[in-house]
Amino acid sequence: MASMRDIKRRKGSIESTQQITKAMKLVSTVRLQRARLRAENSKAYFNCMYETVNSMLAKAGNVNHPYLKQGTSSRKAVVVITSNRGLAGGYNSGIIKLITRGDFDKDELDIYALGKKGKEFLSRYGYTIKEDDCDKIDDPVYAEAMGICSRLLKSYAEGEIGEIYLAYTAFKNTVVHEPTLIKLLPAAPIASQQEEDEEKPQATALMNFEPEDEEALNLIIPKYVTSLIYGGMVESVASENGARMQAMDSATSNAEEMISKLALQYNRARQGSITQELTEIIGGAAAIS
Repeated sequence: MASMRDIKRRKGSIESTQQITKAMKLVSTVRLQRARLRAENSKAYFNCMYETVNSMLAKAGNVNHPYLKQGTSSRKAVVVITSNRGLAGGYNSGIIKLITRGDFDKDELDIYALGKKGKEFLSRYGYTIKEDDCDKIDDPVYAEAMGICSRLLKSYAEGEIGEIYLAYTAFKNTVVHEPTLIKLLPAAPIASQQEEDEEKPQATALMNFEPEDEEALNLIIPKYVTSLIYGGMVESVASENGARMQAMDSATSNAEEMISKLALQYNRARQGSITQELTEIIGGAAAIS
């Protein structure tokens, strides 16, 4: 059995750790409230943008545009959104598994990293880090998402990459966060469930573009890609704080249990020590008499 001094030292160490986890939980809770409000306010717009563009492409007919065709290059670009800090449970590992356990060929993948944890892991395992934008994830700004989109589209137009993906954590609610991988380019129509169920006649009508389809898509698709990247950044920040809040809450509860067990062990060790001292005193007194 450990000595009382060892138990007391370990208990003090765990109490100090518990204070840290409590503080981190409070900080994450405050940040989550702000990030959740931001994610919820923007979610409707980005969902509408995604559905509208896909509905438009479904009705566009045979439009010949570079953003709708498979690129000539076999390389793929993935915007990987993780966190800059750890202690967030399985938040970062969920995104990393999408890349490492997916259908991607590591030798043909360009990583656009938003978050140090994802960048460090993927770099360590031999993935090509094409761009490091880790400083942009702490406080997402639409203009920064636009810059990332611009560089991606330039590489796509020049034939350096043939497909563009986005890996982020979708924010469902405070306790549910879903690692998600979506394909940004080449854009492909995805029929909505409502259209499949109702089989609306107007869903098959071709869409008329004004101005011409190429000019319209040149304006719409960059906004579409930018919106999805920014939406992914905002939802990832909310998911990160939610995951960290849960992780710190679990750590605080575990520390409380360990402190209770150590307190019980300390009391038993103290009782044993007292009993031993009393036995020695009684034995000594009996020997003298």
